Amino acid sequence: MYIPAAELFKSSSFIHRHASNPILSAGNVPYPTALTFNAGVTKFNGKYVMVFRNDYGSVEEQSLAPHSTTDLGIAYSSDGIRWEVGTKPIFRLHDEEIIRAYDPRLTVLDGRCYMCFAVDTKHGIRGGIAVTDDFERFEILSLSTPDLRNMVLFPEKIGGKYVRLERPFTIYSRGGVDRFDTWVSESPDLKHWGGSELLLAVEHVPFANDKVGPAAPPIWTSRGWLTTFHAVDIDQARGKNGWEPSWKKRYTAGIMLLDLHHPSRIVGMSRTPLLSPEASYEVEGGFRNDVIFPGGMILEETGEVKIYYGAADTTVCLATADVNDLVQLCLE
Repeated sequence: MYIPAAELFKSSSFIHRHASNPILSAGNVPYPTALTFNAGVTKFNGKYVMVFRNDYGSVEEQSLAPHSTTDLGIAYSSDGIRWEVGTKPIFRLHDEEIIRAYDPRLTVLDGRCYMCFAVDTKHGIRGGIAVTDDFERFEILSLSTPDLRNMVLFPEKIGGKYVRLERPFTIYSRGGVDRFDTWVSESPDLKHWGGSELLLAVEHVPFANDKVGPAAPPIWTSRGWLTTFHAVDIDQARGKNGWEPSWKKRYTAGIMLLDLHHPSRIVGMSRTPLLSPEASYEVEGGFRNDVIFPGGMILEETGEVKIYYGAADTTVCLATADVNDLVQLCLE
């Protein structure tokens, strides 16, 4: 299906940005921070819970050495819109090998909250899974080999196995350039992973030419697992577009449906973005402008879907849609 260029990077008419955006930014955090973004969000023990990435160096430090100044903070909410931020960070990994942990994703499974996260090490990027009951103590269950990132867990077992989406860094087999795809793997215990299959490749997405990967953890619907993904297009003609000397990429959010029993099968996918950078806080004044990255998705009893996303690698924002509209968007 041909899609005119003018239509290819427009947000869906089904999605609505919240009037309070950004709903969390550095000014809301009561300890040192420069960038507050890419948060995992879920409902746990009767509250909305957000674990956010906190890059706490100055603008200059972020530009020169961002890897050494990252931890994870926490915030709670009664309505998913107004947030009370904790008084201190809750999670930080750093030793002779590990440089930092970042980009959390939250999934409630069997009454416990599991957190996927990325880990920068001196020998590559690893994907981690931890579990917590109180967001004070975390048990790390697994760390992948390099290079793996953007892992998200499904909220229930499928066919007796735990399932996750992930994005490996397949440099050599994909031509020696960014050409990163979305894969699905399974586990009997959340520690040992295998049975990996390709789910979504860059060439399957009309609005990507660089990489595609998981975004927010999937939610269950009667028609399939509703799943967001991030899609990246790169244009070498782009120049300075944020704090860095140059930023040539654009991140958009896509949406697809996966089979309830065989999540390696795509039931349907929107051929245009669910969310594309358009609002001022997505395209201006950010660390990296033109970036949208969903990290949490909640289905309310009313049928409203709350999608939490990082904007311009700087703040946390909220968009909403009706679940039936999102399913329709995938099946069209």
